[in-house]
Amino acid sequence: MAKEKTIYSCTECGGNSPKWLGKCPHCNAWNTLLEGVAESASPVKNRYSTQRQGLAKASEVTTLADIDATDMQRTPTGHEELDRVLGGGIVEGGVVLIGGDPGIGKSTLLLQALDSLQRAGQSTLYVTGEESGAQIALRSRRLGLEGSQVRVLAEIQLEKILATLEATKPDVAVVDSIQTVYSDQLTSAPGSVAQVRECAAHLTRAAKSSGVCIILVGHVTKDGALAGPRVLEHMVDTVLYFEGDTHSSFRLVRAIKNRFGAVNEIGVFAMTEKGLKGVTNPSAMFLSQHSEPVPGSCVMVTLEGTRPLLVEIQALVDDGGPNPRRLSVGLDRDRLAMLLAVLHRHAGVACMDQDVFVNAVGGVRISEPAADLAVMLAIASSLRGKAMPKGFLAFGEVGLAGEVRPAPRGQDRLREAAKLGFSVAVVPKANAPKKPIEGLTIHPVERIEEALDLVRSLQ
Repeated sequence: MAKEKTIYSCTECGGNSPKWLGKCPHCNAWNTLLEGVAESASPVKNRYSTQRQGLAKASEVTTLADIDATDMQRTPTGHEELDRVLGGGIVEGGVVLIGGDPGIGKSTLLLQALDSLQRAGQSTLYVTGEESGAQIALRSRRLGLEGSQVRVLAEIQLEKILATLEATKPDVAVVDSIQTVYSDQLTSAPGSVAQVRECAAHLTRAAKSSGVCIILVGHVTKDGALAGPRVLEHMVDTVLYFEGDTHSSFRLVRAIKNRFGAVNEIGVFAMTEKGLKGVTNPSAMFLSQHSEPVPGSCVMVTLEGTRPLLVEIQALVDDGGPNPRRLSVGLDRDRLAMLLAVLHRHAGVACMDQDVFVNAVGGVRISEPAADLAVMLAIASSLRGKAMPKGFLAFGEVGLAGEVRPAPRGQDRLREAAKLGFSVAVVPKANAPKKPIEGLTIHPVERIEEALDLVRSLQ
């Protein structure tokens, strides 16, 4: 088979050039030419060639009402926390992209999942481009997976990987990692934008046409984003991010995109000598370890997808110099500055000459505004040097006018708090339940100054 011609296309105007140039000859834009392959004029017999193919066979135009829509059958991976972020398990023909820092545990988790699937009767294949088969075998023994029948292929050439998928017909295949795979049809090095885009497109087509579930491991940049073209995330069905500090035993798997389930779901794992184990009560890792309440600490209930999590917010207010510092970990720093202004303007709590440090315990990141009330109460507690009552929690958004706005799914948050033994809650008035929750005393508030007065009376 003759090799297809390499061309360079402009991302701005779409024009083509037979060779790479720093400036597009059509629109004069700089650094916009990307390597690609030209369409072949004659039919290509090899189904795995780089000629563009559809993801599925052409179908007739029909209406939505006439389409027989059924739920996708999901196969559990044997890891409840991973199934949670996947939407219940893997899907036939689905393509999953998982990224994370080096050494965070991506390969470990996927090897454990493949072993569980294989023992459940699924046909599996682990394609490794970064390690040898011997290294994978050593890891499996360290994880206690003796006698594992997971098939391993050490290969980085796309055409050979596709041929192996066609020959072995696995139910689930892992490609670790997509940045190491290359196609002979392109002259650029593995990991380049063109190679990653083309290889991911071919693997996606293979998954859709054959029904195999393919899990791609992706590298991340120093900023934590997935390396390669952004179109990579658009191609796949599910995008998962592996988060956590390599110095901590806890890991979070977060769903950023999921065509078969809810987004922003998280799975919580603990790294042990035998690999990653799911954490059944993740709130315990985000809560205080103090025997008695301490000043500057306030517990809130945040939502991660459909899961309510109790997180301790810690604040430290100390005398500052002429330029007081504002530092937050796990929370938005700009929002912290706004909350301090609201606290001064509407509640009379001044921190202009104070250093303010705020931290979300356990390394969790909270992006929802429902943390506002807990942050402000923690700051006031640290400034006054008085601790919150035992079993106290608060949540709610605080506006610039000092009003306390409701948080979504307030009932679920309160029920989770009561289940974990909390007894006092300060919540927005709109989140107050119509029926009392056993064991939980709820104090609804409408304004931030009302919340602060209430807390002072409870301390």
